[in-house]
Amino acid sequence: MRRFWGIVRRDLRLALRQGMDSLMAVMFFVIAVVLFPLGVGPESNILARIAAGVIWVAALLASMLSLERLFETDFEDGSLELLSLMPLPLEAVVMAKVTAHWLTTGLPLIVAAPLLAVLMNMDGGGFSVLVLALILGTPSLSLVGAVGAALILGSGRGGMLLSLLVLPLFIPVLIFGVSAVDAAITGFPVRAQLLILGAFLLAALPLCPWTSAAALRQALE
Repeated sequence: MRRFWGIVRRDLRLALRQGMDSLMAVMFFVIAVVLFPLGVGPESNILARIAAGVIWVAALLASMLSLERLFETDFEDGSLELLSLMPLPLEAVVMAKVTAHWLTTGLPLIVAAPLLAVLMNMDGGGFSVLVLALILGTPSLSLVGAVGAALILGSGRGGMLLSLLVLPLFIPVLIFGVSAVDAAITGFPVRAQLLILGAFLLAALPLCPWTSAAALRQALE
């Protein structure tokens, strides 16, 4: 665990030094949501109806912005090969890097989401469910995105390939995340949707690091 958290701290320090990747993700999230009231119009009923979908789609796209460089920088400067030689399973290295990615990308999106929900005139009953759904859903996005980032490692057109690989896998998280918020707003139970999001996360926790590690080993050979 000491080595695991050492990798997490290392990636957090690098993210703070560079700054732009995490900042761009949050700024994209904010700008994408802010543009909808300007384009759709100020009608409160329309904004309230589409608020959950807009916030979730913007969060999904924002989380993808920094995924391409999740392993690429370490791969280019040789750090990834050194990390693979550590007395730590490569799956744990992947999990540490995913944890750092979520802390620098997913967590700021969760913090910003309630403020943007106010802008979109979302009903107050959906605020807590929105945050809870994002807490369950955004780690799944980072885990699935890590698989795509590992598979495109060393390829030329990384961003395009990454989008084609991971966007279809993001759709279930998007559907049930939006459904949970809509159910809370309309007074229906949300337990089923949240349990499904939790099940996605529990399935992704063992499967995605293992798949990503296998793809990284192939890229390092």
